[in-house]
Order: sequence, then structure tokens, then C-alpha cells
Amino acid sequence: MTTSLRPLLVTVVTLLLAAVFGPASATSQAPTARHEVITWGASADRMGNAVADHSYRLVVHTSVAGDNLRIRLSNAFGDRPLTFDSVYAGVQSSGAELVHGSNRRLTFGGARSVTVPAGATTYSDPLPGRLPAATNLVVSLHTAQAAGPATGHGMAMQTSYAAAGDHTAEEGAANWTERIGSWLYLDAVTVRTDTSTSAVVALGDSITDGWQSTTDLNRRWPDYLARRLQKADTPLKGVANEGISGNKVLADGAGQSALNRLQRDVLSHPGVRTVFLFEGVNDIKAHTGVTADDMIDGYRQIIERAHAAGKCVVGATIAPFKGWSEWDAAAESVRVQVNQFIRDSGELDAVTDFDRILRSPYDPERILPFFDGGDHLHPNDKGMQAMADAIDLGSLTSC
Repeated sequence: MTTSLRPLLVTVVTLLLAAVFGPASATSQAPTARHEVITWGASADRMGNAVADHSYRLVVHTSVAGDNLRIRLSNAFGDRPLTFDSVYAGVQSSGAELVHGSNRRLTFGGARSVTVPAGATTYSDPLPGRLPAATNLVVSLHTAQAAGPATGHGMAMQTSYAAAGDHTAEEGAANWTERIGSWLYLDAVTVRTDTSTSAVVALGDSITDGWQSTTDLNRRWPDYLARRLQKADTPLKGVANEGISGNKVLADGAGQSALNRLQRDVLSHPGVRTVFLFEGVNDIKAHTGVTADDMIDGYRQIIERAHAAGKCVVGATIAPFKGWSEWDAAAESVRVQVNQFIRDSGELDAVTDFDRILRSPYDPERILPFFDGGDHLHPNDKGMQAMADAIDLGSLTSC
């Protein structure tokens, strides 16, 4: 290449990256006027045995726009240090293929690799450039010596990809032939925004996680909420979905309990203003002897800890589930008592009545058939949208 052509090539590459990620915001020169906000999240859980010399191409859908994205890698459930030797971030074109020119290497303290201790998480260095809202961001990572328990999120409701060997730098899809429905090792993405912008974290179970919504279309109720927030005149723009299928408020099992994971999955994330608490049906239907008083005590602990961290707490009533195999009159009685606390105690900063929105007017112990995903517990896409539409956006910034 001649010397005279090199400046032209640099200009073309710079414009291409700006078109994909967007140029860095001019206000980023004033650090005191900006802060980090979570734009995507997924709760970590134990994911079986790790696979050595494997790459994962993970597709995630962002909420709030910003610049200088960072990712958080998790080894929360590992029993030994885990080294990530190659990590990239790009933008999805279709399937495992990336937008040409968008795949960029992430570093950690300036290094291309990072070792995460057992039980820990780590953030990447900021990646220059602007990331638009509602982007299908793709994080590709490789672990050469992975072993022992893997950390990830089991039910993504999103197709991602895996491959033997290191293919993280590739933008094409040829080597990414294994389709997976989970996210491995990645549990958060953050961006920098102006200091008036903040996020809400949805703490929940499989309904929040999105079971019975349509895969790959981002139709979980927090996704619908994120779309509403983007269009609304509100400083609350970020949404992190911290639901785990089967999760309980009080007891570990399908993931750590809401009480035990509150710090890692909610309070540790930057820019969070509001915790949206919607859990409890799994405690109730399990028939382990959990009483309404037990549940209320658990809610109170979450409320107190979130308030102590300076967060608003919005609670949602537990939806009906008659017709599900574990439903009976005793479980229904506990649900009714817990919902009365949520509605009337005044201990939450605001309340969204999902029970009222989803229940049938002909049998209030059942979900309305129009909203029923088919198992009488989980809403379908229409039910998910109805839940998000029922949330008073002003209530999310009520404290």
C-alpha cells in the first residue's frame, strides 16, 4: 500500500466503526457528568461441567444507549480460577454472523486475557464508541483450560452459538455451527450515559425469565417494559432481567434464592435506581410448609436491603396459577395473604398488580385464557405485553 492511501484507509475504517457502534459522545470528555448504567443483565447459576478449548458467541439485547461499553464475566459458581484468553464484542447481522467491521477485541487492565478467581466476577476495560439502544450485541469468548462447574444462565430464550477452538475474532458464521439456548459466563453489559439516566432491575423467576414467550423475539415482560421506557419521557432507560426459572425468595434450588443473590444480581450493578420485585409463586407451590408470614419476612428483608442501598422498590402481586399441577386451596390461601401484604402494607414504594391484570374475571384463581401460555402459570407473548403495559412508569421513580 502506498503512503498516500493509508490516511484514506484509516478514515474509511473509522467511519465504518462509527456507523456500527456510533461515535463516542462529545460529553464523554467530562467524566463528572457521566456514569455507568447497566444495559443488559442475566442472573448467574451453576451450568454443569465446563468445556475446555471452547468458544461461545452470545447474543444479548441491550436496553439503554451509551458509550464505552463494558462486559462483566462471571465465575460465580466455579471451583477454580478460569482464564478467558480471547474476548470480542460485535453487532449481530443474522444468526452467528456479525456486521462487517463491528467485531472488536475487549481487554482487561490492558491485557488480552483475564483470569477470574473462583466465585468472582470481573469487568472488561471500556470499549470506545457508542452503542445504540435495543442493539443485538454479540460477545464472543474463549476458554482454553476450562474445567469444573461452569457459570451461566440456563434459559436465555435467545439463540447463541458455540464452537470448538478459538473463533472469537471471526465475523462470519461458518465455524459457529452449534446452537445453544443459554448464556455462558457473561452476566452483565454496562454503558456510560449522562448522570440523569438510570436503570430498573427485574428480580424474578421463570415468568420474568421469559418462559413461554417467543424465543429470539425479545418478548419477555422486561423487554416490553424496556421498549416503553425508550419511548417515554423518563430518566429510567436501562432494564436488566434478573429472573431465574424456578427461583424462590427464601430457598436455594433453581439458582440461589432471591435473598442470597440480591447483592450480586441486583445491587452490585451500576446505575440502578429501582428494584422491581416479582417472585414468590415457586415458594408457595412447592408445599414445603412456607407460610404467608415467612414470605412477608423475606420480602421485608429484600425491601430493607434495597432501601439501605438507596434503591426504590416496586413490588408486583403474585399471579394466579390454578390449573398448574401443584395448585391447591392451601397454596391459594398463602398467595392471597401475600398479595394483601404487597397491596396494602405500604412498605413498598409502589405496587403493580399483576394478579389483577392476568386473572380471569370468571375465575380469579386462574390466568385469563387469552394470556395463558398453555400451562396455566406462565403468560404468553400477549400476557407478557399486558404485564409491561400495566406498569405505571412514574411509579418506577417514586422515591
